[in-house]
Amino acid sequence: MTNEVAHTSFYGLGIAPGILDVIDRMKFKTPTPIQYKSIPIAVEGKDVLGIAQTGTGKTLAFGIPMIQRLAQGPGRALILVPTRELAMQVDETLRKLGQPFNIRSAIVIGGMNIKMQIQILRKADTRVIIATPGRLLDHLEHKTVNAADIKMVVLDEADRMLDMGFAPQIQRIAKYLPKERQTLFFSATMPEAILKIAAVYMKLPIRVEIARSGAAPEKIVQELYIVRQEAKRQLLGKILEQYHGSVLVFARMKASAKKLAQALRQMNYSVNEIHSNRSLGQRREALEGFKTGRYRILVATDIAARGIDVKGIELVVNFDLPDDSENYIHRIGRTGRAGREGHAISFATPDQGGDIRDIERLMKTSLKISSHPEVPSENFSHSGHSGGSPKKRHFYRGSQRQGGGGNSGGRPQFGGHSGHHQKKRFSRPPQRSF
Repeated sequence: MTNEVAHTSFYGLGIAPGILDVIDRMKFKTPTPIQYKSIPIAVEGKDVLGIAQTGTGKTLAFGIPMIQRLAQGPGRALILVPTRELAMQVDETLRKLGQPFNIRSAIVIGGMNIKMQIQILRKADTRVIIATPGRLLDHLEHKTVNAADIKMVVLDEADRMLDMGFAPQIQRIAKYLPKERQTLFFSATMPEAILKIAAVYMKLPIRVEIARSGAAPEKIVQELYIVRQEAKRQLLGKILEQYHGSVLVFARMKASAKKLAQALRQMNYSVNEIHSNRSLGQRREALEGFKTGRYRILVATDIAARGIDVKGIELVVNFDLPDDSENYIHRIGRTGRAGREGHAISFATPDQGGDIRDIERLMKTSLKISSHPEVPSENFSHSGHSGGSPKKRHFYRGSQRQGGGGNSGGRPQFGGHSGHHQKKRFSRPPQRSF
């Protein structure tokens, strides 16, 4: 079989025929790069350190080898995820993959009845545990989960787990796990802290890196608006008039997410919110309503960013910039998934020049500044300049932007437009002044 055939199908990756049939019924025809490179390694039982952008199919990259291993012999598998939403997303995929082999998964997360969880965990066909670290640790310490037969462990969105402070819990969980196991880490970025954990808990892991750490999906057009805080809602209203599809809006705090959702309802938009103050049932209803189109707009905080796997999100708006520049990558990755085109717009206040510099430094490219004729735009103030001596940089504006930038290999430039985005909606962007 030629390499060309292997790139365009799941055949030749070491996947058993029965699982290939299931993949075909799930209508997955072509493996994504992370799937193509990591599946053959994982099915051999080797440890994998996988780095790929958000929305590139990491669930199947570990799910296929996991179901194959469990179908071939005894034992169970454990998947650790940072949020409830991501647990439900992973479970949805694994249920479809494992059901033909009578391999069922159990979600072990906060907000669910713990007695019901125990009953599900005790069933013989529950072979995969999908858990957030805190709730799993509760079960382990109360001996309602026995980890002795865990053969395979996956840390999904490993960087996010560290961002959320789960490192101590992961270390405590590791003490309950058998030493002889296969371990897979998958993440959109790979900070030094993860490499240190990998060195302790993995055996000669093979690193599979599809995009450089910090790269954003190529087909996402990114724009930046510099506005005062009090002008953000007006600007958001104007931008929403320009789009007709589903929109995901990120706020920094749960209180501001709630207020923003209320403001959008007053603008007669169908909207719901998802953050840590919402119950599990409310979060599920909001996410399902967003998926089915009952809500056109979903307002979310970062705690829900990784669990929102909705096809065809037209626009992501960063109403507030994230606390961590790496979260910017994960936020905008909710659009332009699986190779599709997407659009991301961020609002920054004049004093947030340092935050934008951090994002641009991470992505190794500049964000295109835009403005709207009906909303006053600003420049970055000198007080927003990040510390240290400034590096030599080029900031682009409007049609002056040319090839090069931070991209390589002739990739589309961030802020460059294609298709319907070529319309000149807004006035010429303001010049940066750090």
